[in-house]
Amino acid sequence: MTESPEPYPDLSVHGPEHWAVGAPAILHSLGPGLARLGPARAARLGLAINQKDGFDCMSCAWPDPERRHTIEFCENGFKAVTWEATPLTVPRGFWARHSLSELADRDEYWLGQQGRLTEPVYKGADADHYEPVSWDRAFAIIAEHLSELDGPDRAAFYTSGRTANETAFLWGLFARAFGTNNLPDCSNMCHESSGTALVETIGIGKATVAYDDFEKADLIIVMGQNPGTNHPRMLSALEDCKRRGGRIVAVNPLPEAGLERYKNPQRARGLLGRGTPIADRLLQIRSGGDLALLQAVAKRVLAAEDAAPGTVLDHDFLAAHTEGLAELRAHLAELDEAAVLEATGLDPEQIDALAAEYLAAERVIVTWAMGITQQRDGVATIREIVNLLLLRGNIGRPGAGAAPIRGHSNVQGDRTMGIWEKMPEPFLAALEAEFAFPVPRAHGLDAVNTLRGLRDGRVEVFLAMGGNFVGAISDTAAAEAAMRGARLTVQVSTKLNRSHVVTGHEALILPVLGRTEVDVQASGAQFVSVEDTVCAVHASHGAIPPVAEGLLSEVAVVCRMARAVLGDRHGIDWAGFEADYDRIRDRIARVVPGFEDFNAAVRRKGGFVLPNGPRDARRFATASGRARLTVNPLEVLERPPGRLILQTLRAHDQFNTTIYSLNDRYRGIRRGRDVVLVNPEDLAELGLEDGQRVDVHSEAPDGVDRVLPRQRLVAYPIARGCAAAYYPEANVLVPLDSVAEGSNTPVSKAVIVRFEPVGAPAVGAPAGR
Repeated sequence: MTESPEPYPDLSVHGPEHWAVGAPAILHSLGPGLARLGPARAARLGLAINQKDGFDCMSCAWPDPERRHTIEFCENGFKAVTWEATPLTVPRGFWARHSLSELADRDEYWLGQQGRLTEPVYKGADADHYEPVSWDRAFAIIAEHLSELDGPDRAAFYTSGRTANETAFLWGLFARAFGTNNLPDCSNMCHESSGTALVETIGIGKATVAYDDFEKADLIIVMGQNPGTNHPRMLSALEDCKRRGGRIVAVNPLPEAGLERYKNPQRARGLLGRGTPIADRLLQIRSGGDLALLQAVAKRVLAAEDAAPGTVLDHDFLAAHTEGLAELRAHLAELDEAAVLEATGLDPEQIDALAAEYLAAERVIVTWAMGITQQRDGVATIREIVNLLLLRGNIGRPGAGAAPIRGHSNVQGDRTMGIWEKMPEPFLAALEAEFAFPVPRAHGLDAVNTLRGLRDGRVEVFLAMGGNFVGAISDTAAAEAAMRGARLTVQVSTKLNRSHVVTGHEALILPVLGRTEVDVQASGAQFVSVEDTVCAVHASHGAIPPVAEGLLSEVAVVCRMARAVLGDRHGIDWAGFEADYDRIRDRIARVVPGFEDFNAAVRRKGGFVLPNGPRDARRFATASGRARLTVNPLEVLERPPGRLILQTLRAHDQFNTTIYSLNDRYRGIRRGRDVVLVNPEDLAELGLEDGQRVDVHSEAPDGVDRVLPRQRLVAYPIARGCAAAYYPEANVLVPLDSVAEGSNTPVSKAVIVRFEPVGAPAVGAPAGR
């Protein structure tokens, strides 16, 4: 590969930090906020975020405590607010000055820094520029394209997890009234493995804990997760557990500062003292080894029961509420300990210690995120989490349970509202009864299959309610080529991202109000609602005036788009929904279980909590009515000689594909993102050095040479045999067909890679060629 200038010439690398938050987090959040928003705007927003009468933070789905602090946000939450609520806007002349060809060469950081979008823009079939267009014309273009399709399944309706409940319900209603269940969403790319495994085993694809359970737990096992960056307020809940004498074990290939020590900025000890040690134990597992670890721990639990019959397992719970114990026992009896050690990279003593921690605890929570779900065996791994919890009755009692921690602030609520390509029959039947039109039953396309449909010409129109689909999904080159083949792409957005510059033959950008902004419709000021990661639903009220006149709300965009496309078809009162969101909630109340009397319930201070069978009453909505202990084959992820297992990860100053700055201060990376983290012993074994530039090649059975060029090697205390690089840049390495078994989620945490020094001849051919 030819030499090229470094994209980040000022990149600097220092050692990783060993604690998180404290005074620096205040400075890093409020400093940019005050500078970009001004003191009055920043104060108004800061005092409203995550308050019971304020707006819900768009940065993650971590739940709110019943008793709120005056300041109830984290560093990255306020960065998200600053990013959205900036008074900087994209001027009309921007579109004439910048061609799409030029914008396609810009990175996500630059695009996001251009300001808020304020007017609809359109790119014609042969054009290289967007140009402003009226709202009416924009909706007419969409209607023209959708009406010309050979069938409704040639369109896809994507949803971002920031979309509020009311918008999501209408978006799904619009898609189904049009005639399709093609409703891919961001959950397909993140927690689909969680939903799949949990529905199979306990009958609900959600966490089985409440917020207060974290404080009550004796042991919390944190797997594949970095709370200090991805949901920093979780650190306060972990600290509460520690203050009550609970223990925490972290299982992750990388040490993370927030799990080492937490300096709570709400307490003097956090601001002025040493803070609170969080993880009592860190198991630096090899990427892809979590399934093996969980099986090995479960085997030790069963061995402890055999040594002291009747004293270890929760026999009453198992007999009354579960099935499959005998099969699980037989399977684990044959577990190959050597394979476990190879898969995990751990010592037997480390596995024994984790088993001892589990056996000593009466109340256990296992919590996880993308480090688990984006593995090839992500679904099976989560089934093993459930196995471990069920053995000692750790579901359905205080201080215990399964806790997938969602990223997007309403990704769970969107699924509850019907954003799924294969919603179950009771939901579809209720929707049909409420709106009196034939709701399609055939399963639609998820995110990966939508991309395949675009690639193969089976999907011609792609409409996105928020998000950055092109930037977020795997196999960047294939994704961009597929999207450019669409007849029309439509993006409903607040700010620019990669999906606006990689378009179909024609393209529209429709700008909308942000969650921070007051939404006034014909009946007065409106609010929306969201569901957090523990099934709590609450209202979100905008706090500041819109950044520009003429912006529509997401609800208004859906309603006007649907009216343009469907007209009077099915007699749905789209205009009424736009005028008064209470009317939307009235219809939700009659379709979605748990939302009865929605308008009254959501107006209560703090909202309400949805029913959850496993948590509330040890009720399991499986075919047998019992929780299922399952048998999951162990397949060790092979790492050929001279190769490493790479995972993608976020930097600290980042939310999904949104880049707030070029710094990742907890990992010691500043002013750049073109790095790959590697264990120093692996560097030595590969004959490479810290600071050296390499091209990173992924190796897959399809033989395609996918390359992340010119990355700086960083010697880092990551697990042996592993490597890590930043998302979304490293998505280019993840093959489209590399997906988790059972969920079709891109496998971004187990990519086999080799390094080739920049300027040197190739040192090896990809496997499978």
